[in-house]
Amino acid sequence: MITRYFNSVHFAWPWVMLLLLLVPALIWWYWKKHSGRAGTLLVPSTTNLQKASKGWKIKLMHLPFILRLLAMAFIIMALARPQTRFDEEQVSGEGVDIVLCIDVSGSMLAQDFTPNRLEAAKEVAAQFIDTRKTDRIGVVIFSGESFTLCPLTTDKSVLKSQVYGIQSGLLEDGTAIGSGLATSTDRLRNSKTKSKVVILLTDGENNGGQIPPVTAKEIAKKLGIRVYTIGVGTEGFAPIPVQASDGSIVMQREKVNIDEKLLTQIASETGGQYFRAKDNEGLAKIYGEIDQLEKSVIEVTALHRYTERFLPLVLAAIVCLSLEWVLRLTLLKKFP
Repeated sequence: MITRYFNSVHFAWPWVMLLLLLVPALIWWYWKKHSGRAGTLLVPSTTNLQKASKGWKIKLMHLPFILRLLAMAFIIMALARPQTRFDEEQVSGEGVDIVLCIDVSGSMLAQDFTPNRLEAAKEVAAQFIDTRKTDRIGVVIFSGESFTLCPLTTDKSVLKSQVYGIQSGLLEDGTAIGSGLATSTDRLRNSKTKSKVVILLTDGENNGGQIPPVTAKEIAKKLGIRVYTIGVGTEGFAPIPVQASDGSIVMQREKVNIDEKLLTQIASETGGQYFRAKDNEGLAKIYGEIDQLEKSVIEVTALHRYTERFLPLVLAAIVCLSLEWVLRLTLLKKFP
C-alpha cells in the first residue's frame, strides 16, 4: 500500500525534502550522546554478566527515538505537498463528413494485393477511420448496383465492424461507378459541415448502373463535395479466383483495366485528387495523404486537476508521536 501511494503522487515542493538530511544528523547526535553515558562498575568477574540476558526494556530503549524520527520524516514529506494529478482533454471543433465508397465487384478478389484487393482496402479503410477522431464517416459499397452499408456516424466501432464485414458477392456483379458515387453524394446531401468528401475506390471501368458517372460527378460538384478517387490494381495482368464448371476455384490471369481518365476527371472537377495504388503499401500511403489533405478543425483543451495527499502522512506522524508518548509514560518510563 505504501509503494502504491508513492508511485501515484508527486511533490509540489520537492525542495522541502532536503530537510530529510536532518535525519542522519540526528542519528549521529543520538549515537554520540548515548555512547558516552555508559556507567562503570567494578566487579571481580564478568562471566556471570555475559550469561545474563538483556531485559526487554533494554531492547526497546531506542524505540521512542526511532518513532520520533519517523514522525519527523512524515511531517517533512507532508510539508512537501504530495499531490495526485488528473489529466483530462476536452476535444471540440468541426470535423469533416466523409463517405467511403468501396468497389466490391468480383475483380476486387484479385490477388495482386495481400491477400487480395478487397481485404487490403478494408484494412486500410479501418486504419483511416481510427485517425479521424471528430469526423462523421459513412460507408457505401457498389458493384453492379450500390448500397449504403452505414450512414454517417461518429461511432468508430460500428464503422469498423461494418467495414470488416464487407464481402464480394453481396450485390449484383459489375462496376457501377456512377451509382456508387451518386449514392455517396446523396448521403452527404443534407450535411451541414463545410467540408464534405467522398473517397471512391475501384479497380475497373464503369459497365453498369442506371446513373452515368458524369451525372454523378455533376451532382457532387453542385453539392460542393470533393471526390478523391483511387484506382486499385497493378500494371498488366493480375491473378483472380474464378469458379470452374465443376465448382472448384481456379486462378485465372485477367488484364487490369482501370478507367484512369474517368477517375481523374471526377477528382479534378470536384476539387479532389486521383491516386493509383499498385500494392498494399501504396494504398496505405494514399489514405495517409488524403488524411493530411482533409484536416479537421480541432481544439484540444488540457485540464489538470490536483488533489492534495498529505493527510496519510500527517496521520502516520500522529500515530508515531502518540505511540512514543505512551511508551515514555508507561513501559519505558524513567524514574529519577
